[in-house]
Amino acid sequence: MSVLVLGMSHRTAPIEVLERASLDTDDGVKLSHKVLESPHITESVVISTCNRVEVYVEAERFHGAIEELSRLFAEHARLGREELVHHLYVHYDDAAVAHLFSVASGLDSMILGESQILGQVRQSLQSAQAESTVGPALNALFQQALRIGKRGHAETGIDRLAPSIVTAALDAVGDTTPETRYLVAGAGTMASLAVRTLMDRGIAPERVMVTNRTYQRAYELVATFGVGAVRWEALDVELQAADVLISCTGATGVVFDRERIELATADGRPMTVVDLALPRDIAAEAASLPNVTHIDMQVLADRAADSEVVADVAAVRSIVDGEVGTFLAAKSASRVTPTVVALRGMATEIVQAETDRLEARLGDLTDAQRAEVRQALRRVSDKLLHQPTVRVQQLADGPNGLTYADALADLFALDPAAVDRVSAAKEGS
Repeated sequence: MSVLVLGMSHRTAPIEVLERASLDTDDGVKLSHKVLESPHITESVVISTCNRVEVYVEAERFHGAIEELSRLFAEHARLGREELVHHLYVHYDDAAVAHLFSVASGLDSMILGESQILGQVRQSLQSAQAESTVGPALNALFQQALRIGKRGHAETGIDRLAPSIVTAALDAVGDTTPETRYLVAGAGTMASLAVRTLMDRGIAPERVMVTNRTYQRAYELVATFGVGAVRWEALDVELQAADVLISCTGATGVVFDRERIELATADGRPMTVVDLALPRDIAAEAASLPNVTHIDMQVLADRAADSEVVADVAAVRSIVDGEVGTFLAAKSASRVTPTVVALRGMATEIVQAETDRLEARLGDLTDAQRAEVRQALRRVSDKLLHQPTVRVQQLADGPNGLTYADALADLFALDPAAVDRVSAAKEGS
């Protein structure tokens, strides 16, 4: 059994392809369950953010799992598999562990080192736990990834370099005035972060309006931050008064088409529209309108490509590299431990049987002599097993650790059920 990840991100696919492959919460849950229908897959976790879609699985067969995952990706994105394969990446076993740790640390993000991804990874794990699609293998992996992500931000200064997508977007908006009016469309996590960031930047609450199809969700932000709220039915009226539109609704199609933005700016005043949704909320054609500044994920990706990579990023990479090695060593050791325990258990049973046989034949032994016989047999057993068990633990850190453990079990004719019982006990402890 090995961990496998198949996905696409801003690094491998253009925004329009990511749009088609993006998953809302319900789609992510459905995909998690669908992949478990494969006989080659036993666990699954889906990560879907504004710039990546990834499926992590615990797989019994590499090629069978890849075949099933790529088929499901193609079906969801409505793309031919030949077209899709150019945008996908696959990481297996050690490389998959390293990839997730890098993702959780913000090293694979569009905005290098951004911290928002840590919450998104946590949310993905919690969703998989609630849906019972995650098991002990991926649960341990994701828990460790979350700890590493926290460590990177705690032990380095990467937070100085790592704004969230929202912060980067507001930086791209440029200078504003105290009279600038903001309209935030949406009421989910991204919208909440947008409002919080505006408040942190000293924007007066009365200059920020929030709208959402479900008014109660918008009003929750009103209660939290003291901003205003407008009903969805009155959206166009508020849009005409806004200087900056920040849209992150989670809708499955365009919310603000070119005509809607054109009507809102008919008086000739400038407007900046910021699209933080995937798939996009604001039509790309809006960028061609006079007086409209259009900022979307592609614009942010282009800006991020010009940012400097400094020592703090190198420090986080060092943390990730060290943690990958530690995790893989522990994983290998946990695989061979049941074999070692079962081997020693078998030796103990043989010693006990031989001791009973000798004591039955040599009935006139004193208690001291019986103890001496038992101790001698145990010493012989321990010495014979010492080198193989030490060696198997040493080799567990290398690429052949599991193979050696299997060979050990085969050479000593260990009962597979005994090994499985030890494994089950370890997972339950």
